[in-house]
Amino acid sequence: MVGPMPTFDTIIADALVFDGRGTPGMRAHVGLRGGRVEAISSTPLPAGPETEVVDAAGLWLMPGFIDFHTHYDVEVELSPQLDESLRHGVTTVTVGSCSLSAALGEPEDIADIFCRVEAVPRSVVLPLLEARKTWDGYPEYLAHLDTLALGPNVTSFVGHSNLRMHTLGFARSVDPDVEPTATEMAQMERLLTEGLDAGCLGLSIQTLPWDKLDGARERSKPLPSYFATWSEYRRLTSLLRARGRVFQGVPNLTTKVNVLLFLWESVGLFRRSLKTTIISLMDIRANRQLWWQVPLLTRLFNRFLGADFRLQALPNLFDVWADGFELVIFEELGCGTEILHLIDPEARAARLGDPDYRARFKSEWRSLLAPRVYHRNMKYTQVLACPDASVVGRSFDEIGVARGVDPVDAFLDLAAAHGTALRWYSVMANDRVGPLRAIVSHPDVLIGFSDAGAHLRQMAHYNFPLRLLKLVRDAERQGQPFMTIERAVSRLTGEIGRWFGLDAGDLAVGRRADLVLVRPEGLDDTLDATEEAEMTGFPGLRRLVRRNPRAVPGVWVNGRRAVREGEVLPEVGRERGFGQVLRAR
Repeated sequence: MVGPMPTFDTIIADALVFDGRGTPGMRAHVGLRGGRVEAISSTPLPAGPETEVVDAAGLWLMPGFIDFHTHYDVEVELSPQLDESLRHGVTTVTVGSCSLSAALGEPEDIADIFCRVEAVPRSVVLPLLEARKTWDGYPEYLAHLDTLALGPNVTSFVGHSNLRMHTLGFARSVDPDVEPTATEMAQMERLLTEGLDAGCLGLSIQTLPWDKLDGARERSKPLPSYFATWSEYRRLTSLLRARGRVFQGVPNLTTKVNVLLFLWESVGLFRRSLKTTIISLMDIRANRQLWWQVPLLTRLFNRFLGADFRLQALPNLFDVWADGFELVIFEELGCGTEILHLIDPEARAARLGDPDYRARFKSEWRSLLAPRVYHRNMKYTQVLACPDASVVGRSFDEIGVARGVDPVDAFLDLAAAHGTALRWYSVMANDRVGPLRAIVSHPDVLIGFSDAGAHLRQMAHYNFPLRLLKLVRDAERQGQPFMTIERAVSRLTGEIGRWFGLDAGDLAVGRRADLVLVRPEGLDDTLDATEEAEMTGFPGLRRLVRRNPRAVPGVWVNGRRAVREGEVLPEVGRERGFGQVLRAR
């Protein structure tokens, strides 16, 4: 005898369903119950009196997007709904990236490694951590995150800078003459093991010298992870290799040579391959060859040397906004760090006006020998706001010509006169559609690296999954298809979930009901438009955002509706039962 059909909490009816595994979309009705997908049916499902039925005719239903590179470590404490990602269909985020974390150590130490690197005000972060930090260690930290009213699910890396400063002490961890003692090395291994046993995805490190410390104690030194030797890294990666966990790294983007060290670490000849991912593959204006040269190396190592190596990449234009000198790309220059080291605006203005300083700055800026990530071409800039209204809408190159001065002097003049009231814009990478399509199609690429929760006024990549869908859909409509919609969905969901070992990214019976409903007609130019919005939970602090509510009619996390027509529902962030801490499998 056949029993009664189950009563569904929600039925999403008549959607074009993509499963996250690359299967072509099929028209179906999806029933949710108890936080899981209970049924996927080609015929209508019966609704009970309490069932919410969502008419999804003409819409795409897919697994919730995974953002595996964020810096929400601080924001999650005050605003656990993480609404700026959730509204775009992101249902799983990862903290602990780039060697940073809030899991270990004193609040001041955490603030000093986090704030300047990620362009988040220390005046906000330090009091928050001092008031709220009660945990110490990864088991306690993940348990703490599970007590929050999370919007999306949260996963975490063990951050090596955080691990190193906690073990060696803050000053010793950034002393180039100090190596960990045998006892300290054993302590780092023990703490990493605890983190992995608790469910952390792996270890993140930082080898880039132009990510600098905040605060007054060791200000402008690189992060603790930068001072480690590769023998130290390898002691720790051996623990990852044994468990099949992930090694996430920031290579030295200035020289780019140590990408080879990351590749070699991933090699699986006569040993288990190490899952390794680094930032970031882009078609940068400063070097138009890297976007195809580096993937040739990764293909060689992955196919013939047994590596398991992935490059992180964004599927959209990489553009940046700056308030005066407040932009991380200036850390690439010694003279840029010299300005950012100064906290007092008057001291900065005086230094910018000094002729000797200007001569040194222009020499570094124009050096043909020094490696670079930023293009340093003043033609590729635009002033967006300035007390001197005559310069708004013009590039620093145009301003220099009009004033009869060097374009670099034009920039330095305005930065000295107006400080952070000078707001300007520049495109760094991914401005050519052909290379961008090749990047996002490459098998050694993971689609991600949003840096969500960081660079609050400088970047806005929260909606990158929707921008990949737009890139693919636009190509189809132009008669130039390069990727199917089902593969694009898989690249944003199941491919990521499987590689990281997460219960996320698949739409199938019995799996987590983390879902996003997409309106294809909403994948238009509104996805590229920016605005500034106040940060939820941080009064007076504004961030750069892209908002496109028409594109996302609905988002469900753990089977509960969290977003309606692009707006996060008020109960999210107040009630538990949406996002959870997901642990590596």
